[in-house]
Amino acid sequence: MNTRVKICGLTRVEDVKAAVAKGADALGFVFYEPSPRAVTIEQAKVLAGHVPAFVSVVGLFVNPSEEQVREALDRIPLDLLQFHGDETPEFCSRFGRRWIKAVRVQQAGQIEKALSDYHGASGLLVDAWDPERFGGTGHSFNWDLIPSERSLPLILAGGLSSANVARAVEKVKPWAVDVSGGVEKSKGIKDIEKISDFIKEAHRV
Repeated sequence: MNTRVKICGLTRVEDVKAAVAKGADALGFVFYEPSPRAVTIEQAKVLAGHVPAFVSVVGLFVNPSEEQVREALDRIPLDLLQFHGDETPEFCSRFGRRWIKAVRVQQAGQIEKALSDYHGASGLLVDAWDPERFGGTGHSFNWDLIPSERSLPLILAGGLSSANVARAVEKVKPWAVDVSGGVEKSKGIKDIEKISDFIKEAHRV
């Protein structure tokens, strides 16, 4: 079974179309203003309008207010919510929508605890820890910290590119991989060839 691929941090219609054409399973839109890949609700609405059936539209939030999430849900056809901050399980589950929780991995046992704490999620995304940024760091982390037994589908992120994603899939055996900076020309501007190469490598294993 092919590992699923999410392309995150999309800001342009042409990049949405390219990701879809190259076979992405999910597209992520960032609703976190400090991020260089952030989009407004109006921008995301336009971008989501170019996503066809059977490709998931994911809204990424970092410590949002309930009102912010509900406004996005009211105006954009989001299939999945991604919480990338310090949100509680209770907060994540209050919107009546499938959701995944991101964990910025620092130490052993952290992923196991998150799998237990966020057991209501549709998946757990594991990413590199950075003291100043919530994801999109461009750094990987020690994959040996990822347990082989998992109670939720595991999504691997953090420093992935076409150069290492095949090795990551082979070693970690994730349900899906998530990439942003690894397929960019510059922050928020995707590179079609990098997207194509990344998806080919992810599926090669």
